[in-house]
Amino acid sequence: MKVIYKVTYPNGKIYVGKDLTDSINYFGSAASALIAADFTREQRRDFAIRREILWKSEDATDAEVSAQEVCWIRHFKSNDPSIGYNRWPKLKLKSEAAS
Repeated sequence: MKVIYKVTYPNGKIYVGKDLTDSINYFGSAASALIAADFTREQRRDFAIRREILWKSEDATDAEVSAQEVCWIRHFKSNDPSIGYNRWPKLKLKSEAAS
């Protein structure tokens, strides 16, 4: 099973990713430094994150899963640093979109 998932951190920020193996133990490859910068040492002592499956397929190609991942990242705007930890695809600013 191939899945697209959303991880929600205690601060409300999210990360959207794909897992081509549907591993219960996979929480993505968000940059650890970005996440760590948002939490104090005390907050890091005890916290929970939530992982939700947004989309799944048994027969989608890897390319189709990657396309779905981009759609979900854009849907949730998780590539906006104020919302999430995705840094790809690059967030287009309104001034960039107008040009």
